[in-house]
Amino acid sequence: MSRTKKPLLIAFITIFLDLLGFGIIIPIQPFFTKSLGASPTIITLLGASYSLMQFLFAPFWGSLSDRLGRRPIMLSSIAIACVGYFIFASAESLWVLFFARMLSGFGNANLGTAQAIISDSTTGEERAKGMGLIGAAFGLGFIFGPAIGAFLGQISPRTPLYAAGVLSAINLLLTYILLPETKKTGAPPKSIGFLLRPSVIKRFAISQNVKSIFWVSFFSVIAFSQLEQIIALFIEDIWVPTELGEDERIKLAARLTGYYLLIVGIVAAVIQGGLIGRLNKRFTEVGLIRTGLLIILSVMILIPFIGSTGSFALLLLSAPYLSIGTSILNPSKSSLLSQSVPANMQGTILGINQSFASMGRVLGPATAGLMFEYSINLPFYAAGILILPALFLSWRLSPASEVS
Repeated sequence: MSRTKKPLLIAFITIFLDLLGFGIIIPIQPFFTKSLGASPTIITLLGASYSLMQFLFAPFWGSLSDRLGRRPIMLSSIAIACVGYFIFASAESLWVLFFARMLSGFGNANLGTAQAIISDSTTGEERAKGMGLIGAAFGLGFIFGPAIGAFLGQISPRTPLYAAGVLSAINLLLTYILLPETKKTGAPPKSIGFLLRPSVIKRFAISQNVKSIFWVSFFSVIAFSQLEQIIALFIEDIWVPTELGEDERIKLAARLTGYYLLIVGIVAAVIQGGLIGRLNKRFTEVGLIRTGLLIILSVMILIPFIGSTGSFALLLLSAPYLSIGTSILNPSKSSLLSQSVPANMQGTILGINQSFASMGRVLGPATAGLMFEYSINLPFYAAGILILPALFLSWRLSPASEVS
């Protein structure tokens, strides 16, 4: 294997294991939290607390990776996330759950660094395909993670949570053994403080799509995170019989949620793992961003209608369309952004983009629970409305040549 391709493969493996652990807890987390006395609002605020830490610390990890290298930052962040998983699995109270998820969120605010590893190891022409590897890791995590979590949840609600901690520990070990340093030598890296200079802000605001991509990430992630955090409760409310006991309801709801996310993950893995490079060559990053947003908008509007039919099969049919939208949107954004900034600032800028996305994951879940308590359909309608400004901003994007 070439020196160029090896870091891509290793980054893929480490990101996959990280997302596999994250995916395992998705089907069970809402119901485990509910068993400790949480309302839908508290359940979604728990997800928001995780993303709040990612929002606050994604630029921190990205900037450190530009200064200290990618390898030590990945090792440190994965270790912190691992501790958070084990605390979460052993929690007996809501405040401990919040502490554990915030700790894991701090550690897992490293996607900008992972994207920088991909960027370090690819040229501008190859970057969309490289960023697609991250999407494929997400997709595979959502294929196997929720399926494994739903299965382990049939044993006990805590079993998937401990499994996530074990996977995080394995991820730490493999990263230590396999991941090389990919940061390129050359121009000295810039600090986050450099980005606050008015001249720099103006430069990135008016050139290379940076400002628009940041806000497309912000609005689109608010919308998607509302669905992500509320779909399990939506499924439970409509398709889980109320006459079942608590344990039976948790197991059935986790299983049905796992089916939905399994389909989302399979489609994402196919598109982002094998098709995104070809799609980008034919339609460009800008075209894929716009198309992805339109697809997500249509699915958000359709889900409440599907719920009114009472057909779980129809809900499952909506999953691949949702996955197509997100699978062409996210790697295209990252690829376009990485080609819009100098090489020695990519970790920082990609980290800031991740921070915008993480802020969206704070606001989305923070409001989704409240809206769900008012109407189970309202979070989906609100998500559709939020896609509209992202669509508007996407028409301000233009192809960018790589900045050296």
